[in-house]
Amino acid sequence: MPAKLNPDKARSALRTSAFLSAQTLLVLLMAWVVLWLMGKAWSVIWPVVVALLLTTLTWPIARFLRYRWHWKPALAASFVTVLFLAVMAGIIIVIAVPVASQSGELSTKVVDGIQSVREWAAGPPLNFGDDDITGALDAAVDRIQSSAGNIVNYTLTGVNTVVNGVITTVLALFLMFFFLKDGPRFLPWLSRQLPGRLSEDVPAVATRSWDTLGAFVRSQAFVGLLDAVFIGLGLWIVGVPLVLPLAVLTFITAFIPIVGALFAGFVAVLIALVSEGWVDALIVLGIIILVQQLEGNVFQPMVQSRGLGLHAAVVLLAVTLGGSLHGIIGSLLAVPVAALISVVYVYVREQLSDNPPEPEPEVPPEPGPDEEPAATV
Repeated sequence: MPAKLNPDKARSALRTSAFLSAQTLLVLLMAWVVLWLMGKAWSVIWPVVVALLLTTLTWPIARFLRYRWHWKPALAASFVTVLFLAVMAGIIIVIAVPVASQSGELSTKVVDGIQSVREWAAGPPLNFGDDDITGALDAAVDRIQSSAGNIVNYTLTGVNTVVNGVITTVLALFLMFFFLKDGPRFLPWLSRQLPGRLSEDVPAVATRSWDTLGAFVRSQAFVGLLDAVFIGLGLWIVGVPLVLPLAVLTFITAFIPIVGALFAGFVAVLIALVSEGWVDALIVLGIIILVQQLEGNVFQPMVQSRGLGLHAAVVLLAVTLGGSLHGIIGSLLAVPVAALISVVYVYVREQLSDNPPEPEPEVPPEPGPDEEPAATV
């Protein structure tokens, strides 16, 4: 005979489920409000985010100048900012000069490649005649002409995007300078402004988040540099044009895990196919696959020995979700945001456990000109 359902236990389980559901809805509502507010203030938040990413990359140099060579904070921040601008200008020159010098040759080969595809399509098994191809081209031209108004709108949108990008870059550079100059004073100041336990919890989470963000940016930069060197050497040996721009593209896209490597590899194989043919394109594809395997199994485990605490599947899902929500920006920020969420979750779990860890030491004040730093920000 089956056991009878206990009404009291059923009502208790139902009440507990309803209570947890209400709490979950409130948390989700609060998260939605925070995201909505961030969206409204994104024009201000985005330069801050870019400045933080740049600061994590350049802070080791500024720290060395301040605490080893005893430079003044403003002088160290100014030098690092100017050095960063010089490096960025050099990268732009490295990309622009080869592209400009080889653009004519590449455009000719692209036309030849299109003609080859046209001749292949005209033969078996497709047997597309010239009339079919001409009709398709005429239809494409008519579609473009009918969309002239949309093209104007897209052009204006593109100009607006470029202007916003320039403004964001300028603001991010100014903020990076101030972060490099006054960053070590931020956490002690923040601790003095917050009441009660918040004066301990918020600086502790901020310190862990900063360490995690810095580890991610610097490790990705180092791994991207290794990828760019090895892939660039492979492209140079094969004889593919635009080696330097492709190597720089590989380095930049390394900051977008998984998806960035696929995009850079696709561009390199496409240029090899257009310029050198199928055989060299397959060789380049093999080189890229080999380097990516070395990256995933050798480089990253060595460089990111402590890791971000994120499984590879979580990284892939985070990049996919970020890209679907906010495009390239979402893909770029997906992994750091997921890592910071993990940092907050781990800290909260530690505080709610039966045996919480020892409290972290207070952040000491900035060392004097003749003192060694006791902690980094």
